[in-house]
Order: sequence, then structure tokens, then C-alpha cells
Amino acid sequence: QVQLVESGGGLGQPGESLTLSCAASGSISSPYSMGWYRQAPGKQRELVARISSGGTIVYTSSVRGRFTISRDNAKTTVYLQMNSLKLEDTAVYYCNLVITTYNYWGQGTQVTVSS
Repeated sequence: QVQLVESGGGLGQPGESLTLSCAASGSISSPYSMGWYRQAPGKQRELVARISSGGTIVYTSSVRGRFTISRDNAKTTVYLQMNSLKLEDTAVYYCNLVITTYNYWGQGTQVTVSS
């Protein structure tokens, strides 16, 4: 069993910054990738950013240059630094961990960008 606990998020204004954290625990063995997805009201869940065990990073185009994903392998934690927030970044953000064919999800944390 793997558990993912997210923290951070909340309310921000356009142009501000927020940071999300996700700590994983349980039966975790390398290699594994971790990432962040988000789901806005009425929309499908989409990938925001992902980082592999080797450090390969993928960003969705709408956040590239504004968001930064990083991981601390010793703490089995992934972070998402969100800068220059936009109204369209408003969504529930989900942490994701993939080990071989197994997908694990966090409970989600709300990020609201509003002026």
C-alpha cells in the first residue's frame, strides 16, 4: 500500500506564487515517477508536471516556465512551485505516483486563483 498526503494550495491572486507538497509513504521501490495532475470544474483531469526517478521532467505547455516540479528522494516527496499564477490555474490538484503499472493518487488539494 502507498499513501500520498498533499499539502499547500489554497487561495492566491493572479501573479502570486503557491507551493504544493506531496509526501509518499508505504511500499515504495525505485524506480518510480511522481507528478501532479489537476482537474478544473467541468473539465477532465490533466497532467501538470511529472518527474521520473532519473530526473526527467515533463510539463504541460500551459505551465511551462511558470511551474517547477522537484522531488526529494530521501523524503519520497514531490513539490510543485507555482509562480505567476493565472485564473485558469484554478483546479483541484492531485499528486500521483507510478510504480511499474500501479497508479496511486492523493486526495487532492484545492488551488483557487482569484482577484
